[in-house]
Order: sequence, then C-alpha cells, then structure tokens
Amino acid sequence: MINCKSPREIALMQESGRIIGLLFKEIKQYIQPGISTLALDEKCESIIRREGGIPASKGYYGFPGATCISVNETLVHGIPSSKIILHEGDIVTIDVVVKKNGYCADAARTFPVGIVSERAKRLIDTTRESWWYASQFIKAGAKLGDISHAIQEYNESRGYSIPRDYTGHGIGREMHEDPSIPNYGTAGTGVTLVEGMALAIEPMVAEGKPQTRVLGDGWTAKMKDGKLSCHYENTVIVTKDGFLALTLEEEEKN
Repeated sequence: MINCKSPREIALMQESGRIIGLLFKEIKQYIQPGISTLALDEKCESIIRREGGIPASKGYYGFPGATCISVNETLVHGIPSSKIILHEGDIVTIDVVVKKNGYCADAARTFPVGIVSERAKRLIDTTRESWWYASQFIKAGAKLGDISHAIQEYNESRGYSIPRDYTGHGIGREMHEDPSIPNYGTAGTGVTLVEGMALAIEPMVAEGKPQTRVLGDGWTAKMKDGKLSCHYENTVIVTKDGFLALTLEEEEKN
C-alpha cells in the first residue's frame, strides 16, 4: 500500500533530507586517495548524529555500516571496511539513509577520487543527468512507468546498461515502502502518481553488461564483468505540478 504523506510528515522528512544534503557537502573534503571506506563511513555517521539524526542503515538486517560505500565495479551495498582504500582515479558511491523524528530520507552520490578518467567522469555525469531528465515526469497524474522509462532511455541511448536487480522505492516511516521503482520500464504504465507520495528515485547505471553478483558477505553487489558502475539518488515528494526534492545540497537547489 502506498501511503501519501501529510504536510507534517513532509516537514519531518525535509529535516532528514537536510542532513543528507549537508553530509554530501561536508564529506567531499575527505574523499581523497589513501582514506579507507570505514573512515569515510565514520565521518558520515558523526555528521548524521551531530545533526540529531540516526543512520538508518546501521543494523538494518545486520548491515554493519552507517552508510553503504561502493567503489568502482561495486554497484550497491558496499560494506565500509578498513581494508578498502581509495586510490587516485577511483569512483566511490555513498548511499545514506537518515532517520530523524521517525521519518527517513534516502540519497546517493558517486564521487570522483582525485583525478579520474574521462570515461569515469562521463559515467558519473550521465547517471546524474538521467535522474534530472526523468524528473520532468515526477508530478501528480504521471505514471510511474514514465519515470522508469526515462531513466532507461537516457542511459541506454548513451551506451550504458541498467542492472535489473535493484530498484528505487517509496519511503517514509520506513526506509523501504511501496511502490518499487525500477530504472527500466514502459511509459504510460504503472501506478499513477498522487500528491504527497514520497519516492526514492535512484538510477543505477553500468558501463558494461547489466548482470550483478553478490559476494559472500550477503550484501556487496558487484558488476559481473568488473566494469564501472554508478548511482545517483534523491528522495522527492510528488506535488501537483512537479516535485519537492528533499536531499539536495544547497548549490544543487539553484
């Protein structure tokens, strides 16, 4: 069942989203060659707790990190580790869910580590651009399939693939709520968007083939062919004429 959010609930989710936007702004200075993903995770957790939030991923079905941190060919759910060290030219995704006052917001960004290749930069840019391209369909009366199709069309037309194993989702009191939001689909199909729906829309894009594999830790999802992958996500509230994005950095709002 899809639960539309009241103005009070939206305000609470905005506060969780504010923390995420602040986290992305502050964490950039630490994303440098030589830092471990565990150290990055600890920095993220300190920011979340400083702002009065809770890292909702920590302990979720036993997940040990405050965030998911995924490097290069790891698509999603990378476990922060002291043994995973960032190197010049890597790309790293931080996927974070903050809960405050009982309500969640969820977002992800892929960052370059030092100077990256044009190939890696293009993947990061295209993944982000595909979110914004699809955002024109986030409004009351549109179909969920319009968003999914737009993400797929934008990325595949530029030579990338869409892994099928992971999707976006509704969000609110819980990290994952209805509906499921695939990054592929048919325009004009699916659930009709209604004012007050809270959605975590998250293109996950691969440089090579779309098949993934999960490591023995039960979490880390890697591209089977070992090629680069990328992730960009925001939590939004559907409005009459568009959407309210909750998880942007201040400069992204302009």
